[in-house]
Amino acid sequence: MSDKPHVMIHSSWYPPALARLDEIAITHHLYKADDKAAFLAEHGPKCSAIGTMHSCDVSLIEACPNAELILNFGVGYDGVDVAKASERGIKVVNTPAVLNDCVADMALALLLSSRRRVVHADAYARAGRWAAEGDYPYTLNAHSTKVGIVGLGRIGMEIANRCAAFKMEIAYHKRTPRDDVPFKYYADLVEMARDCDIMIAITPGGDATRNLISRPVMDALGPEGLLVNVARGSVVDHDALIAALNEGTLGAAALDVYPSEPNIPEALFEMRENVVLTPHIASATHYTRMAMGMVLYDNLKAKTEGRELITPVN
Repeated sequence: MSDKPHVMIHSSWYPPALARLDEIAITHHLYKADDKAAFLAEHGPKCSAIGTMHSCDVSLIEACPNAELILNFGVGYDGVDVAKASERGIKVVNTPAVLNDCVADMALALLLSSRRRVVHADAYARAGRWAAEGDYPYTLNAHSTKVGIVGLGRIGMEIANRCAAFKMEIAYHKRTPRDDVPFKYYADLVEMARDCDIMIAITPGGDATRNLISRPVMDALGPEGLLVNVARGSVVDHDALIAALNEGTLGAAALDVYPSEPNIPEALFEMRENVVLTPHIASATHYTRMAMGMVLYDNLKAKTEGRELITPVN
């Protein structure tokens, strides 16, 4: 009889990293089951851990009554019911730090793609329009602009470092100002938007930040302004975003996250001129996803060996 812990895998993550868990655990892959209720009934009670990618609600926790640990593949854990987990004495761990650079890279990729209209210009070139219609229209620069970062945590700082390299003037908004950065702090998000050319959202999701970036913020950013979101879809009021883009009160948006993933609001598909869309891939490189998986591996190993968890949330 194996003494390895049993882990209920609610949703898959990077396969090579997930496969490493089989070295130290017996994994049960719920997302592969046709009859999920029967699968949970059979395997849930023997699982001392739950593995997930952003989502773990009360029903899953209750289906695994002996769970002591939730392994959340990602830095954001707003989809995990941490309150219920804490109530039942279940520890939650996530994967901070190892994805900072990757997400920051993506934020800049979206920013540059939008300001320089890289995606649209690629289509223009491939369609033979350069020869047929002449030079591509002028675009907006990235350097020498003012960028406002919504959320200045670990990833926000990496974004700021990259923006500084592009000779941008940096401002930020968060609940409380930092005393260790030279950037201008704005307590009022509308005021920051009014003073900026570009806004990048990298604040945590959840009820506290739901629709934080509202229509007044977008209108303040203006008809040449750009909104980049690499945070959570819930941070942006998407109905207001679509209206602002349609009406031209906001210039452009570059989005990696959406309110109801994997579904993207269909209205955004038609906005080819001023919207760049990617399917939540900010941390999705082989290097980073393996590193994220190994953080969870190390946490499970620490729990199994009776050591302190490495990245506890609660």
